[in-house]
Amino acid sequence: MNAKYNNITKMLEISCSDYHIYKKLKMNRSQAMESYLETVSSALEAGIIPRCHFEDITRADFYGFVLPFANKLMELSKEAGIPVKIRACDTLGLGVSIPGVVLPRSVQQIMYGLLNYSEVPSDWLEWHGHNDFYRSVTNSVTAWLYGASAVNASLLGIGERTGNTPLEAMVIEYCQLKGNSDGLNLKVITEIAEYFENELDYEIPPRTPFAGRAFNATRAGIHADGLMKDEEIYNIFNTTDLLGKPPIVIIDAHSGLAGITAWINTYFMLKEDTRVDKKHPGVEKIKQWVDLEYENGRATVIGDAEMEHLVSEYIPELFRIRESRVG
Repeated sequence: MNAKYNNITKMLEISCSDYHIYKKLKMNRSQAMESYLETVSSALEAGIIPRCHFEDITRADFYGFVLPFANKLMELSKEAGIPVKIRACDTLGLGVSIPGVVLPRSVQQIMYGLLNYSEVPSDWLEWHGHNDFYRSVTNSVTAWLYGASAVNASLLGIGERTGNTPLEAMVIEYCQLKGNSDGLNLKVITEIAEYFENELDYEIPPRTPFAGRAFNATRAGIHADGLMKDEEIYNIFNTTDLLGKPPIVIIDAHSGLAGITAWINTYFMLKEDTRVDKKHPGVEKIKQWVDLEYENGRATVIGDAEMEHLVSEYIPELFRIRESRVG
């Protein structure tokens, strides 16, 4: 590689589907390719690393346009001694990672073709996905597995239309692929979610995986009962240690004694020797109050503040335990 080039990278918009070339740019393929190559050449002459955004690649003629253009980019790169990076962009979220799907929809074949037919180094190849068909995470992981060195993501998946690949999801996927956290502090995911809600007034749907307030919540009494016996039965992983978010129980008409007991033990973070069980008389009194609420027509869940008030009335010793622990 030419040691004279700097590390400045310039994103270049490369619309590669006929929808974009003919209808948006009002060009034909030859004109578009000539225009793109001229821009890339100018960047290389200035010592800038082009980062070519192959827009709408999942609707493009892969063998008729994408690969011939990628081949020319690699030729220019070799001549200049400067990397030319390619970002495969699934603009409308149409990519599919199911085996047997054909081009241009197949994420595997897009990655394989660029790596093997155009000889784009893995370090120069990345994936940019959208979530229109709920496939952004799966497609991004597939792109990783089939050779892309990087995937694009956004915090909480916020982006055009249905959004992009959520950063927090890819962090968890990365850890699963590696088999460990690789030095990452996963609790930052929780801090990011709290910042968005508290500082930016952005409402995160409570059931959003990893970031939502209730992503590890359970309502069913039988689930809550299992949670009390062993957290591993119904919690996806140790969310307390990894994300700083202990599992929670939501109280409604179906929670029963088990759900109420689990809520108390979780909310007050009670240790084994101080936990209450389903036979505690205070738990029974709280259940009677909850049952009466729903018998009288209540349709909403019982809030934490309400539950805390009930515990203070029927099991006040738990507040003394909490106060002594804080002190």
